[in-house]
Order: sequence, then C-alpha cells, then structure tokens
Amino acid sequence: MNHMIIPIAVQGASKQRKREAPKGRRVDPAALAEVQSLLGTASRQPDLLIEHLHKIQDRFGSLSAAHLAALAQEMRLAQTEVYEVATFYHHFDVVKEGDAAPAALTVRVCDGLSCEMAGARDLLAKLPALLGTDVRVIAAPCIGRCEQAPAAVVGQHPVPHASCEAIAAKVDAGEIKHVPDDFVDYADYQSQGGYTLLKACIAGARDVESVIKTMEDSGLRGLGGAGFPAGRKWRIVRAENGPRLMAVNIDEGEPGTFKDRVYLERDPHRFLEGMLIAAWAVGIESIYIYLRDEYHGCRSMLEAEVAKLKDSPPMSGMPQIILRRGAGAYICGEESAMIESIEGKRGMPRLRPPYVAQVGLFGRPTLEHNFETLYWVRDILEKGGAWFTSHGRNGRKGLRSFSVSGRVKQPGVKLAPAGITIQELIDEYCGGMQDGHRFYAYLPGGASGGILPAAMNDIPLDFDTLQPYGCFIGSAAVVVLSDQDTAVDAARNTMQFFKHESCGQCTPCRVGTAKAAALIDRPKWDLALLADLSLVMRDASICGLGQAAPNPIDCVVKYFPHELA
Repeated sequence: MNHMIIPIAVQGASKQRKREAPKGRRVDPAALAEVQSLLGTASRQPDLLIEHLHKIQDRFGSLSAAHLAALAQEMRLAQTEVYEVATFYHHFDVVKEGDAAPAALTVRVCDGLSCEMAGARDLLAKLPALLGTDVRVIAAPCIGRCEQAPAAVVGQHPVPHASCEAIAAKVDAGEIKHVPDDFVDYADYQSQGGYTLLKACIAGARDVESVIKTMEDSGLRGLGGAGFPAGRKWRIVRAENGPRLMAVNIDEGEPGTFKDRVYLERDPHRFLEGMLIAAWAVGIESIYIYLRDEYHGCRSMLEAEVAKLKDSPPMSGMPQIILRRGAGAYICGEESAMIESIEGKRGMPRLRPPYVAQVGLFGRPTLEHNFETLYWVRDILEKGGAWFTSHGRNGRKGLRSFSVSGRVKQPGVKLAPAGITIQELIDEYCGGMQDGHRFYAYLPGGASGGILPAAMNDIPLDFDTLQPYGCFIGSAAVVVLSDQDTAVDAARNTMQFFKHESCGQCTPCRVGTAKAAALIDRPKWDLALLADLSLVMRDASICGLGQAAPNPIDCVVKYFPHELA
C-alpha cells in the first residue's frame, strides 16, 4: 500500500490555517455592512443582543442567516449563541438558507380564550383569502387586549374588536397612532402634584425607614401574580451589598390580563414616580424596564416620556433608566426568565436558590417588581397604609385591579375591593352578563388559575382564598364563561397555550404540556393518566408554568364531570 508523506512543515501550516479560519458560516461582507450601518454607534455589549435582533427584524422584516452571522461577528459572539436566542422568541422570523422570507406584513389574530369565544377562529379562517398572499395571517397567543376581543395586530398596530373589514382597512391605512383622551403626560402629571412626593423623599422630609414601614403597613403584595409583600421585598434587597439593580416586569402575558397596559397607556408617570421612590428607598443604581413586544404603542409613548424625565429630572442623581423590549415569550413574565432576557439570552427560568433579591440581574441583588405594584406606591405613601387596608370585602383588605373579559356586558379593568366575589364583580362592575348569556363558569386567575362553576360564586377573590379549591387569583385576570361555552373547551384552549409557551428547559413541562394537550383533545379523557401527569408536572417542573398548567384540567375533572360523561 502506498502512503502519501506530507512534510511536517506543510502539516503545521494546514493546522495553522484551520485554527485561523472562523468557525461556522463565513460572514458576507454586504450583510456585515448592513448590520454595521443599522447598529451605528450603539454598544455591542452582549446583553443588547435582543435589542439588535429587533433592529434587524424591523428593518428587513426577518432575520436571514447572513445577517445573523454578521451580527455574531459584530458582537463577538458565537453564531450558535445568536441563533439560539433568535429562534427562541416567537416574534423573530429566522429564515433558513434556501427558504423564502415571510410576507412583508403579518397579521396576528389572538386565539386566547376571550378572543376565541368572540370569534377569532372565524377571522383566522376568512382572512387569508381576503388579504391575499402578500399578507401573512397567523394565530397568536394572548396579546393583552382581552377586553377588546376579538383582537388582532396588523404589523405592530392593534385592531380592537376586530372584524375582517376592520383588519383590511388597517392593512390599507398603515400606521395609525392613538393616544387615549385621558392620557397624562409629564407636564400634566407635574401640574397635578406629580413628583412632589419623590422630591420630599430626596429632600429628607421623608426618611427611608418610615417609607418602607408605610409600605409594609399597607399590606400591598406583588400584583404580578406571586403576591410577595412589597415592603418586605424592599427591606430584603436594601440589606444586600450594592450595587443593586431594579427590574420592572411589564410583560403581562397571562391570558386574560391587560391591567398594566390600561394603566400604563393613560398615567405612566404615576408608575415612574413609584419606581423612582422604590429606587431611592432601596438604593438602586440602574433600572431596567422590560415591556412586552405586543405593546408597541406603549413602548413608543414610554420612550418619549422617559426622555422627558431625563431631560428635566425631578431628582438629582436619578438612576439610569433602561427600556428593554420583549420578543414574544410568555415565560419571560417569570422574574428570572425576564432577567435572562434582559441579559440578552433565552428566557429560561433559573433554579433557586439563589434568589433574585440576592443574585439577580448581571449577578447583582435585584429588586424585581410588577408594573402595578409600583403604580400604587404614590397613593399609599400620600394617603397612608391604613387608607389602602380600609378597602375590602368579606374579611379581606386592600384594592384589586381585575382584568375582566368574556361574556360580560362591560369588560375592562375594574378597580374593586379585595375579597369581592365573582357575582358581585359581574353585577356591580360589569353591567351583568351579555344579553342571551347565562353565567356558567369563570377563570379567577387567568389561564393558569383554574376554572370554577357559577355555583361557586361566593368565594372572596383575593390572595390565598382560592387555593383550597385548586385555584389562585394570580394577576386577577377574570374570564367569564356562559352557558354557550364549556369548561372542556376552555381547558383545551389554555393547554394549547401552555404547550406553545413552554420554554422547553425541563422535561415535565415540555413533554407534559404537549401530552396533556393531546390527551384532553380526545373525546374521552383518560382520567387516571391525566392525574398522574398532573402530579409529575406539579412536583417536578422548574417554574410556575409547568406547575400551574394542570389547574384547568384538574378543575374540569373535579367541578365539571358532567361535561366528560
């Protein structure tokens, strides 16, 4: 046998060439020039990856392999890092080599429970033929406009109470900006006494201990779903060594929830003042606000109002305020997944401990809050903790902002006493049931909060009152069903949502949601297998998505057995 002998010098040169060649796809010079021009002088730090992906997507309508490779080189990241992040989020359209780019315009029709009940499926069936091949029509998970069901988004612009005609008109009209008539901008807010409280804190008229004590006395709990006492959280994070950071969660993706959007698009500075007071009390260096991508109008407005705040700051040494844009991932409503996303990574929940208050954003102690929690700070500190606790019914204390949707006459955000019952909420705040509909069932805490029958209409709606029934209030998203709906269909809708939104990190959730969705789609449910699956998901899932996903199924089995007969 003949063997080719390669000189040692040539072998060494070959190895050297291999070491010098970049791994992965070669970067196209034209694509690199486009990315460099688009990013301009913006920092290339790794935590800006998602922000830069948005810039490319907004400019070109999708993310090509050439642009992803160019971005990786520009940010000094591995191409796999860029690709895995881009493909994790639903709003990024990654185009593989050889595939056609998506249509220039996308219409997303919400197929969440409230929108499904209002006719979303009919819209999805009719729109493709009406709009033609130049427009892509896709189903989307909850877009935070449940009170406007059925809701759709044309490009980045919402269409409330959508019809085929309204969507077609929006497609032809292009961008239409809308500011609510009762919107309060920076000047208006200041004229109404806004930022006076913050200035008093900075000037020493209020001391940190009295402020935190008032928050503790109010009993205000986190209003994003977890319900951790706000004042106690301030005290815990303040006790950690600095520098300390803050992360504000406005990613409300729980189907049925829209309260944060409604408050934000009308009175943003009430939230911003509360945020700055919390930052002062805790000793926060920088604040990151994470806003879901579906709230395009809110993002534009918030950018403008924060710019005004920075141009004319109400306090000296104001913390740096950084806005970060979500990219369509329900899991990023979980605090540690949101922090991962802010850091430019996939939104994967972290294992705990350590807790976010100790090791959070960029490894620093982090005060994490939901938007609405901070929205109440000014009122509580001006009126006192006793004012907040003076509200309530049925032995409960405080106020709750209920996002009510479904078969009621007047859906919307209803500010009501904590502990109000569903029947009182429907009758006193929602104008009763829609004509021709009889109250049948309700979801007291969004898609993951379970389903209860109308016969159980006297349970106080508040933290810790629903757990004995296999439910929870979460972010107080209430979806009302009528005798024209079924709990089985509601459970199927919610489980499809969880299957779609599972981050895939842990097997119990990734496989469990898909398996549960398939099992309950059958005419006859395998109750023993579903019970076993529910137990595994609750006990072994990393975060609340997998742990709470079985709630609607378990409630159907327990409270609606007649639907399974």
